[in-house]
Amino acid sequence: MAADSEPESEVFEITDFTTASEWERFISKVEEVLNDWKLIGNSLGKPLEKGIFTSGTWEEKSDEIFFADFKFSVTHHYLVQESTDKEGKDELLEDVIPQSMQDLLCMNNDFPPRAHCLVRWYGLREFVVIAPAAHSDAVLSESKCNLLLSSVSIALGNTGCQVPLFVQIHHKWRRMYVGECQGPGVRTDFEMVHLRKVPNQYTHLSGLLDIFKSKIGCPLTPLPPVSIAIRFTYVLQDWQQYFWPQQPPDIDALVGGEVGGLEFGKLPFGACEDPISELHLATTWPHLTEGIIVDNDVYSDLDPIQAPHWSVRVRKAENPQCLLGDFVTEFFKICRRKESTDEILGRSAFEEEGKETADITHALSKLTEPASVPIHKLSVSNMVHTAKKKIRKHRGVEESPLNNDVLNTILLFLFPDAVSEKPLDVTTSTDNNYPPSESEDYNLYNQFKSAPSDSLTYKLALCLCMINFYHGGLKGVAHLWQEFVLEMRFRWENNFLIPGLASGPPDLRCCLLHQKLQMLNCCIERKKARDEGKKTSASDNVTNIYPGDAGKAGDRLGPDDLKETDKDKGEVGKSWDSWSDSEEEFFECLSDTEELKGNGQESGKKGGPKEMANLRPEGRLYQHGKLTLLHNGEPLYIPVTQEPAPMTEDLLEEQSEVLAKLGTSAEGAHLRARMQSACLLSDMESFKAANPGCSLEDFVRWYSPRDYVEEEVTDEKGNVVLKGELSARMKIPSNMWVEAWETAKPVPARRQRRLFDDTREAEKVLHYLAIQKPADLARHLLPSVIHAAVLKVKEEESLENISSVKKIIKQIISHSSKVLHFPNPEDKKLEEIIHQITNVEALIARARSLKAKFGTEKCEQEEEKEDLERFVSCLLEQPEVLVTGAGRGHAGRIIHKLFVNAQRAAAMTPPEEESKRMGSPEERRQNSVSDFPPPAGREFILRTTVPRPAPYSKALPQRMYSVLTKEDFRLAVKIIDGDV
Repeated sequence: MAADSEPESEVFEITDFTTASEWERFISKVEEVLNDWKLIGNSLGKPLEKGIFTSGTWEEKSDEIFFADFKFSVTHHYLVQESTDKEGKDELLEDVIPQSMQDLLCMNNDFPPRAHCLVRWYGLREFVVIAPAAHSDAVLSESKCNLLLSSVSIALGNTGCQVPLFVQIHHKWRRMYVGECQGPGVRTDFEMVHLRKVPNQYTHLSGLLDIFKSKIGCPLTPLPPVSIAIRFTYVLQDWQQYFWPQQPPDIDALVGGEVGGLEFGKLPFGACEDPISELHLATTWPHLTEGIIVDNDVYSDLDPIQAPHWSVRVRKAENPQCLLGDFVTEFFKICRRKESTDEILGRSAFEEEGKETADITHALSKLTEPASVPIHKLSVSNMVHTAKKKIRKHRGVEESPLNNDVLNTILLFLFPDAVSEKPLDVTTSTDNNYPPSESEDYNLYNQFKSAPSDSLTYKLALCLCMINFYHGGLKGVAHLWQEFVLEMRFRWENNFLIPGLASGPPDLRCCLLHQKLQMLNCCIERKKARDEGKKTSASDNVTNIYPGDAGKAGDRLGPDDLKETDKDKGEVGKSWDSWSDSEEEFFECLSDTEELKGNGQESGKKGGPKEMANLRPEGRLYQHGKLTLLHNGEPLYIPVTQEPAPMTEDLLEEQSEVLAKLGTSAEGAHLRARMQSACLLSDMESFKAANPGCSLEDFVRWYSPRDYVEEEVTDEKGNVVLKGELSARMKIPSNMWVEAWETAKPVPARRQRRLFDDTREAEKVLHYLAIQKPADLARHLLPSVIHAAVLKVKEEESLENISSVKKIIKQIISHSSKVLHFPNPEDKKLEEIIHQITNVEALIARARSLKAKFGTEKCEQEEEKEDLERFVSCLLEQPEVLVTGAGRGHAGRIIHKLFVNAQRAAAMTPPEEESKRMGSPEERRQNSVSDFPPPAGREFILRTTVPRPAPYSKALPQRMYSVLTKEDFRLAVKIIDGDV
């Protein structure tokens, strides 16, 4: 046993020499990526059209591979174009050279204005780049570069890929690439030289030709001619005699008396600096042949005026300061502040001494002891100064953040009715600044959930925006808001309606602050009507108050649809003037009053129509057509009813939460139904009071005609008569309508408990306004500010008529409507909207700058003006614009003049002195200032077709691209070798 186990205990170490190395795995991974992207074989595309590198669509896809623990990113860049696959003809394509080599001789896309650098340097439509994945990583050593190039060469050979493959070496900012492309019997090497200083012998065409010829090493004695394309770029930075047209706002004028609606109703617009920093003129000689022109260190034929092609691009100033963008941005910053109004201003402006102590007990005492206000003794023009007097008790005038003149001007702008003489004229004059109410611009508030552009809320947003930017910043905002809140309380206490708000219940399409102000206006309307009613009449006969309305409304509405129409439109004819015959504001316990007992209210609880018929009718509005009561045949009268309580969206949400918390139990459902039927019960009581002896069927015929079904039947005598009955849903046991009808007592609206307690609701609104921090206020009003900014941008764009800006504005409106409809939009999304608005403002400012520089308004001939406007429009929308007629065209002459003026200004030689100083024409030519500065960049593309490496090799195209700037020299050489 021991002998048998000995061999098993021995260990044999086996070394597998076939295991792949890291280098082999890297090559395999490159091959795998090329196969996944289907870059195998030769896929020929159609010939390149002129300008396709700029106008076409470029796409890219990326992957990551590792060489040991070093991560590379592999990216495939390609021009999207129609495929020209030739299935089943692979044999014919075997000897065809790769697409990149065929494109080499194509001159349609030399010097593309916007493309990847390799596209510009080598004229490629498709290529793959392997680069270090991390931005800080770099392939610096020569051995690593050679290793990567070897890997690329092996991968291309193994896969048969004919797409050029590049490796990025050295630091990324140098944009150094080396690469290779292989085809059947041909191989292309992509080489590059990058120097910080240009060698003197290579600063001109003759020196570059020497490099090219030595590089291709042509074995033929008569060298084939070299095709040349040249581009010189000139930069204009000094715009002489063309000042930036934007006028800065006159802050002194804003403080003076000229502000009014003209300034405070408008937002500023425009850039504070010239948004166009440079103009780049590219002069191009696209088709030259060696020997035709001379360009060496002594003389050059390359005069920019004689260049056949001119193209222009403008360089935009980076983030120019724009007034509208700054306004909105500064206002948005308030949203991030945490301080309350009292913390910003010191002691509360609502702290008053003695009798004016504004605590809750003082507010509630007005419910039980209403004091008549001597309105006739108050002057409306003094209203805006009342709040200011209250605040002076605790702060000296000199300490107020807002100047008195500014404050008065703003308050008069917000409350034009405070001007005693001709208040209507003031209102109409300020409204001229806003779009008409039926226009699309006006209705933007629906999408933005802001406020109408002629509303008080909208004006307040603009005023706070201006105060924040020009007068006092955050303190000024807090001060104006305190004045505003005090003005709201003053108007509530003295029955003055708030101007600039649409009548009716709160508009839920607007922001919450606007709804709150509308709610306060509703309260003032109710209180005002009640207070005035007490003075005018103490009569129960409400029909006397509406002698004209009753007839009109009765004629206008049919008996079947009257009540439903009333419900939809706020019930025509209802009025709180019917409260005028009671000194008490509302009743807590109706059944305890002697008047109700005398009227037989107790019998109404258990008695039927006969007992109710003995009651005296009260609270009638007018007769309902020809309808009569079913039991006694008396005419059916429409009662004066209470209007449903107006609600803001936060109250609706609060009510919804309360109803939801009641649960799904029977008790909860019953309680929920009773809470929701408060208005129904009130209308039933009013109907019973107006129509003694009525039944539920009578009420349903008026209130909900569809729930009273009538059909023709034949009676005993054979006559066809109408017989009616309640609908199926009204006959359901424990129906809420039936229960409410049995509970309802015949009580006219004027003696019912109010559905809408205006005093309580007004105090709630005033408290809500008082506790708002500046940050909360800014959140409420930011949609209105964005709304105003969009309207301003649209107004300014309409003057310039830029098609691209129109599209961007539509995108801003669409984006804003999605963001602002949420209750609490994210700060990041709001910043995006403001950034978009600022970009559009800068675009319009650029258009105005270019129009001023090219003098589009000064053109006398209409055709020239149209050409210039089209040229300016293209400059804004395209990366580079061709100048029609080059230096001899209308735009070309203007550009030439701009350069001449800049050169003269740089040399400090006025034209008069220059002509005096110069003698003979020859001297003038030598001493005169050049029309153009030295070119900022010089680009050369040299092409030829020669056999390499041997004289009997196939003749293949060769190319060299060179760019020379003040501190940069780059050569990108594309050498193609054929079979030996």
